[in-house]
Amino acid sequence: MPYAPADDGTKLHYEEAGHGTPVIFVHELAGDSRSWTLQMQALAPHHRCIAFDARGYPPSDVPPAGAYSQAHAADDVAAVLRHLGIARAHVVGLSMGGFATLHFGLRHGDKALSLTIAGCGHGADPRTRATFRADCASSAELIERQGMAAFAERYGVSPTRLRFRTKNPGAWAEFAARLAGHSAAGTANTLRGVQMARPSLWDLVDEIGRVSLPTLILTGDEDDPCLEAGILMKRAMMRAGMVVFAQSGHTINLEEPELFNRTLADFLRAVDAGGWEPRDPKSMTGAFLGAR
Repeated sequence: MPYAPADDGTKLHYEEAGHGTPVIFVHELAGDSRSWTLQMQALAPHHRCIAFDARGYPPSDVPPAGAYSQAHAADDVAAVLRHLGIARAHVVGLSMGGFATLHFGLRHGDKALSLTIAGCGHGADPRTRATFRADCASSAELIERQGMAAFAERYGVSPTRLRFRTKNPGAWAEFAARLAGHSAAGTANTLRGVQMARPSLWDLVDEIGRVSLPTLILTGDEDDPCLEAGILMKRAMMRAGMVVFAQSGHTINLEEPELFNRTLADFLRAVDAGGWEPRDPKSMTGAFLGAR
């Protein structure tokens, strides 16, 4: 198996497919590199596609508690690209991976061709942040007491996953089975070190506004925690566009793979052709009519 060394020596497993402009995929808390199989297959004819397993997700290493943070998550993306000799890539992330993608843009913007931030926002709203952190803590404790199967049984039917189960029970069952097979230690450490500790997007608005990379924000209209966060990022970033998938939940790359792939491919094509323009500041005045 191929591995890339992170800055602290943690080995990160990755897979590759295709040739062309590089695209690296960053998975969510409940996923792993296999979550991106349909996207890798769709984009491989025109792109060099890379998907890796985050620290704590075998076959990547499971380091001890203390080696997990939002900074580690962003820097690990850079480490995989460095190992592969890739100077710049399109970065695509969902949920936890969407946060990592955003923070990659903040920390390593010179290494990104574009950012695709999907399903990003859980725990970011200051009004619900305390509840989110408490849920992460209780989930980590559940995993340590009862194991991953118990966590998967609960997390797999969380409110933003229900539409996925209704639309495609078979794909949802495969997703839930993979989640149940994840490392208990790695998932608990990730919940505490990454999910609970990451800063609120509302506290980062000024920094987000300085990101000048072409950015695509994707969310499902039934992924309630991510809707307002998506709008927040869209308004802050001058080169961001936002697409909302109708009657869709959180795991949109699996729930609506054809729409996700088509939307992503169109965005990457536009960026590669130099056609993803920044927003005209005059469109942000809030005026109903133009200036007299």
